Formats: sequence, structure tokens, C-alpha cells
Amino acid sequence: MSTANQNQPVRSYQPQFKQLLQAVFRTQAYFRDFFVGGEIEALDGVQHNETAFYVKTSDIPVVVGSAYNKDANTAFGTGTGNSTRFGPRTEIIYTDTPVPYRWEWVFHEGIDRHTVNNDMQAAIADRLDLQAQAKIKLFDTKHAEFISSVAGHSETLADYSEDAVLKLFNDLATYYTNIEAIGQPVAKVRPEFYNAIVDHPIVNSAKGSSVNIDRNQVLMFKDFAIQRVPDRLFKENEIAYIYIPGIAKAFTGINTARTIESEDFDGVALQGAGKAGEFIIEDNKKAVAKVTLTPEG
Repeated sequence: MSTANQNQPVRSYQPQFKQLLQAVFRTQAYFRDFFVGGEIEALDGVQHNETAFYVKTSDIPVVVGSAYNKDANTAFGTGTGNSTRFGPRTEIIYTDTPVPYRWEWVFHEGIDRHTVNNDMQAAIADRLDLQAQAKIKLFDTKHAEFISSVAGHSETLADYSEDAVLKLFNDLATYYTNIEAIGQPVAKVRPEFYNAIVDHPIVNSAKGSSVNIDRNQVLMFKDFAIQRVPDRLFKENEIAYIYIPGIAKAFTGINTARTIESEDFDGVALQGAGKAGEFIIEDNKKAVAKVTLTPEG
């Protein structure tokens, strides 16, 4: 592919950058399990500015009839042709719901042949890899914001005392049982909260706990899979995000990832731009909870 660029080629790296994003997401994204398959759907060469895709949804409730009607004049006799023994008929209609992109990302770097001190193609490959890692860090921040915004349930914690922590998880266990959630709930928690869980007296081998004190590691607590994530991913005063894995979708559209000869220096500009977003159906929001630390006074 070439443009009016001093007869120099513009090289596209969209497929390569797409693969890098997906690979790094699978291994480094903190909230990858929140999304279907632990994946991010990446599309290269996207042209639509606003809508990422459409989903078909239906808000028609399921109606369970009381019993099969055996009345002599229902569907027979005087009711022939104008009644049914199955009860009222509900028409099922699906709506095409557009899923928009929510935010954008870019990168713009330069590689000068006189100063790079490396093979140009090797430098481009290195920078694309590092840009993919940087974008996953940005995705983590946006995904945490999204999870917080769609949480259908919230709990508060006054402090990290043993009784308060135990009551919190008992209340969460009751909530997830009552909504009949299918799947193993995961709790992503701040480091300080994580330490309070590790140090909790019910976490001991006498009760069959698999905690590893030497590694400051606890895998399960009151039937929740506990994972520690950095403070930067939580909103102020929020200390935990809890959810059933695989209930949402993450996506990004790559508008461009390219190198183009620069007129300002002897080398190429490495440029990229794209859009991204997340989607969760309304029914799944109740399987997302968050915990806020609200110290007394």
C-alpha cells in the first residue's frame, strides 16, 4: 500500500497488532475472566465510528400457564376457532441493540535510522509489543471502571476487623445464593483487604484451608475465589469487585497501526489508533457486586 509520501510505502501492521493485543490480554489483563472466554474481541481495519456490533435481546418474560384447559367449549364447541386450551399466546420479539464504542486509544512514536541503533524491523516489532502491553494496562483501568459502573449489588465494610470481614462474605454468599447465580464467584480485592483475608483466623489448615502464609496467598474464602489487584484499579473507597466470570464482552476496533516515512527526520513514524468498549446485558448486572469501605465517623 502506498500514498503520496515521496513514493515511500506506508506499511500496515494492523493484523500483527491485533494478535499482540489478544495474546497480551490473555496473559496480563487483571479482569480478563470478567469477559467471555477471558478474551478481548479485536477487529482490524474497522470503519464504523460509533457502533461496534449489534446484539439481539428480548425483554419478554417467560409465562408459565397454570394448567391445560379441558373445558368443553375451549377450542371445541362454542369456542371452536376462537380459543385455545394452552392459554394466552405470547409473541416473542427480539430487538437489535447497538453496542457503541466507549473510549479511544492512540500511539505515535518515531524511529530514526541514525539514532535507533538497531534493525528497523526489529525496533518496530519491539515497539508494537510494548504498545500492546501499554494498551492492556489502559484496558485494565477502563474495565475496572466499567465493572464498578454496572454493579447490580453493593455492600459496605466499616473496617478490616475479623468480624466485619466474616460478616461481609457471609452476606455476599447469601446474596449470590439467592439470585441463583451459576458459576464460581470471583472477588478482586485491594492489597490491604487481601491481607486482612489472609490473616483471618478462619483461614487455617485445621479447617481445611489451603492458604499459604509463606507466599501471602489465599485462593478461596467462603466459596469466593480471591485475587489481589493493584490499588490503582479501584475507585476511591471501593475495595472489592465480585462477579461470576464470563458474563460480559470486551472489544476493540483497530482503525490503524502503521509506519509512514517522516519528512521531519530520516525514519518512520509508528502510529496507531482505535476504539474500545465493554458490554453486559441487564440481566447479568445482578451477578456483579462491589464493596465500599466506609469507616465509622
